[in-house]
Amino acid sequence: MLEVDKKTFEEEVLKADGYVLVDFWSQGCEPCKALMPHIEELEKKYGDKMKFCKLDTTKARRLAISQKVLGLPVIAIYKDGEKIDERVKEEATEKSVEEMIKKYV
Repeated sequence: MLEVDKKTFEEEVLKADGYVLVDFWSQGCEPCKALMPHIEELEKKYGDKMKFCKLDTTKARRLAISQKVLGLPVIAIYKDGEKIDERVKEEATEKSVEEMIKKYV
């Protein structure tokens, strides 16, 4: 999974053509760490149809806030640079994230 930061987020997500899934996470977030292996499995399954990225919100707090990430974990899907869907906190389960992906691929 491509790790983006405040320098690469615009190019890899906001200026990307097509669908991009972004996993907003933090080192101190246990639910984020538990969800990450599932997101990596989903990337193996759907990575040919959608770009997968992760952003450590601890290192890019202002960027996360600008993307309206106010709690973790957040799994968001962008299309042509616009956030079109997301799963936040308790909604961000393996099943709900896969269902969200299936809507767009």
